Amino acid sequence: MLRVLTAHKAICGGQRRRLGCWAAALSLVWSWNWVAWVTPASVAAQQRPLITEDVDIVESGRVRLQIGAGFFQQQRFGLSGLRGDLFRPITLGLHFGLNTNVGFSVEGSVRDYLSIRERGPNPIPLAVPPGAASTSGAGDFLLWTKIKLRKETPRAPSLGVRFGVQLPSSDQSRGIGTNTTNVLAAVLVGKQLAQKRLNVFGNIGVGILSSTVTPGAQQDVLTYGAATVYRVAERLDVFGEIAGRYNPRPPAPGLESQAQIRLGARLRTAGFQWDVAGVAGLTQFSPRSGVVFGATYEFRGFEPIR
Repeated sequence: MLRVLTAHKAICGGQRRRLGCWAAALSLVWSWNWVAWVTPASVAAQQRPLITEDVDIVESGRVRLQIGAGFFQQQRFGLSGLRGDLFRPITLGLHFGLNTNVGFSVEGSVRDYLSIRERGPNPIPLAVPPGAASTSGAGDFLLWTKIKLRKETPRAPSLGVRFGVQLPSSDQSRGIGTNTTNVLAAVLVGKQLAQKRLNVFGNIGVGILSSTVTPGAQQDVLTYGAATVYRVAERLDVFGEIAGRYNPRPPAPGLESQAQIRLGARLRTAGFQWDVAGVAGLTQFSPRSGVVFGATYEFRGFEPIR
């Protein structure tokens, strides 16, 4: 694990486009695939690339590493007034199974790139020149703790809760993020049907979002998600979901209601789980369309808490 993190930092931290960087990246990919072939990985109860969270926890002592990318068309940003095509080349997720009922996760986008198609009113100063055709900036990262409260029974669903904090890792002057600290909490519920071939789960919660224009103020939003995953074959799943947030108040710029649908598939092979999904936005501040794809690898990382 330490080798992977060290190599990733060397490759992506300085954003240098040199031959040595590409060689290091290829070496990392080759080493990772070699480990995957010789070390079987368990990739049950996967979430990626869904937004809706499953109740199940990563197995105790195991680490689930997820890497992906996404492209979203006609994404609008209320705080900066920019609209365009958003590209996220590296999204990361690290999920730790602390014990049978508790998990911890870190998720986020390393850097976002926006191809600007339209400019609108913005209540904040931007570090984006008036004639610029694009902008980029660091993405937001979230820290999550998930607790499984009850196992599923033949008649009753499983139940859990999830608490998270969004770190102010973005730079609002770049026109993409909000650079605010937000607190999130949700109740998770799930049930397996059709002889465990169909997994149905959903979330309902609240987000306490810091105002982007009024210091010390906040807005509370309703968060929600509903998803189904169907196992077509031993190695192949198809899935769909609807997820988003609803702001019942006149929103501060950047805190508007958002929602999207995702439909896709996941394939387990060579020790990895590969995924791809199409995205369709449902609100004015959601992307019109998009695609996300990535891979998941799971391994024994530490001795679990007893």
